[in-house]
Amino acid sequence: MTFVRKSADLKPIVDTVFSIVAKAKEDKAANGDENVVDATIGSLYGEDGKLVALDEVFNHYDAIDHRVKAAYASSFTGNPDYRESVYKWVSQGVELNLKHSVIATPGGSGAVSTSITTFLDQGETLIVPDVAWGSYTLMAHENNINYVKYTMFDGDHFNLQSVKDTVNEVLKKQDRVVMIVNDPCHNPTGYSLTQEEWKELIAFINEVSEKVPFILIDDIAYIDYSNDLAHSRDYMKNWNDLSEKAMIVVAFSCSKTLTSYGLRCGAALILNKKQENVREAEIIMEKKARATWSNIPNAAMANFVWLVNNDRDRFLAEKQKYVDLMKQRSSIFLKEAKECGLDTYPYKEGFFVTLRMNDNDLRSRYHDALMANHIYTVEVNHGIRVAVCSLPVKKVYGLAAKMKKIQEETK
Repeated sequence: MTFVRKSADLKPIVDTVFSIVAKAKEDKAANGDENVVDATIGSLYGEDGKLVALDEVFNHYDAIDHRVKAAYASSFTGNPDYRESVYKWVSQGVELNLKHSVIATPGGSGAVSTSITTFLDQGETLIVPDVAWGSYTLMAHENNINYVKYTMFDGDHFNLQSVKDTVNEVLKKQDRVVMIVNDPCHNPTGYSLTQEEWKELIAFINEVSEKVPFILIDDIAYIDYSNDLAHSRDYMKNWNDLSEKAMIVVAFSCSKTLTSYGLRCGAALILNKKQENVREAEIIMEKKARATWSNIPNAAMANFVWLVNNDRDRFLAEKQKYVDLMKQRSSIFLKEAKECGLDTYPYKEGFFVTLRMNDNDLRSRYHDALMANHIYTVEVNHGIRVAVCSLPVKKVYGLAAKMKKIQEETK
């Protein structure tokens, strides 16, 4: 006898990140923090080893009237000024000749999840990168949606041919395409597509959309930690060439942008040439919002609106210190990795650097060997993720060489 739905997957979830984080904490408690390298945590940490909570963000949040914090938002789709501010923030510096709508969501996760289920029915197939945030496939699985993976890299470049091959296989079984890219600052490799790669991708999307609807979900969770923030949105100019038969949904995360991971605030930005197509998707997302989470934290939205409209320069200046810090950390690791022959995926910017490992069995043995040597990382498909976002500079020095030595000893 079982009380849950018949289609439920009763295998317990194993969060590969938080379980390793717990092991690292135990090791630090037993052997001292200075003897443990904890490169697991996917949040921004300072050189003091503490979680970064930007002063410009939280000083104002603390000053918000308690009644504003206690109140419901004005709409389950999000406060109007928040929705408007998100659009302006996401598209800043780029004039998008597309119709749009914004739906407030619980973090970027909510934006991705509601997008998947807005466009795909049970039994249909989602297309995701082979090296990616694991929750994409979990979201699909929990909604009885299948998934297939395209090979993200051809050497050190985006593998458009694999995208084409994967899309063509999916089209043999269904009459629409829903695909995820996580760009820029890809989690977990730190890759960002070039302008030319985006042009080629949009051209292919338009080609396919002549036959079936094509929906591209762009997860931009880490965009505001790009090394070149002033040009971080330039690639979006390519979206103006989008066919009216194709749609882009942007998953935006206040959690990452504002270092406010626990406030669960984000948005889904719907883009298409025709207003009626945007409205159609918006209606579905409105219903999903009402039926799933009902309301996004009112004060979190109010805080974002105030920051980007009234305290923008000071907020950006404070955040830039940590963008520069991550650039320093990643540069050290990559330089030393190259010197010792430790193979990484092509990194450009962002929270993570990932070692390239085609054999997942060998990767798992290597991951265990790293932990035995007090180095904690996170396993991903075909790789080992190193969170430079949370690793102090002093612990970055020499790490690549240690990891290479352990790798050579792992069989």
